Amino acid sequence: MPVLTADLLKESNMATLKDVATRKPILATIRLLVPAGAARPAPPVGPALGFYRLNLMAFCKDFNARTQKYKAETPMQVTLTAYKDSTFEFVVKSPSVSWFLKKAAGVETASSRPGHNMVTSLSLRHVYEIAKLKQSDPFCKHMSLEALCKSIIGTAKSMGIEIVKDL
Repeated sequence: MPVLTADLLKESNMATLKDVATRKPILATIRLLVPAGAARPAPPVGPALGFYRLNLMAFCKDFNARTQKYKAETPMQVTLTAYKDSTFEFVVKSPSVSWFLKKAAGVETASSRPGHNMVTSLSLRHVYEIAKLKQSDPFCKHMSLEALCKSIIGTAKSMGIEIVKDL
C-alpha cells in the first residue's frame, strides 16, 4: 500500500483545483416535465429555455432522440443546466413512480383518503417490474432492488393502492 506523502496530496489537490477553475459558470438549473418524443419550441419548453437565450431547436432534437424508445406522451422529468455562455446540458429521468403505479393499476387519480379508501390493488410482480425500470434511472442505480421495491410499496400505500402477494 503506497504511503501518502505531501507531494501526492499536493498533486491530488491541484487536480481538483484545476477542475474547479475550468468549470463553466452556471446561469440556471431548469426542471421540466416534457412528454417523451414531443418536445417542441412551444410551451412549456419554449418560454422556459427562451428566457435564458438557449437554443430551443437543439434541445428539442436531442430530447426527442433520447426519448424515442419510450411510448408517446410518457411524462419525462428533465433537469437542464444552463451556462452563462448560452450552452446547456440536460439529464432525462424516467417517469415518476406514481405515474407507473397509476398506469399499472389503470386509475386516473389516487385515493383522496389514503389509508382509509383503497382505490385498487396491485401484485408484488407489478412492484418488481416498476423497480427494475426505475433502477435504470441514473439517480437510482446505487439503490438495491429490494430498497426500490420498499420505496415503491410506500408510495403505493400513500396513494391508496394496496399491494398483495398475488392477484
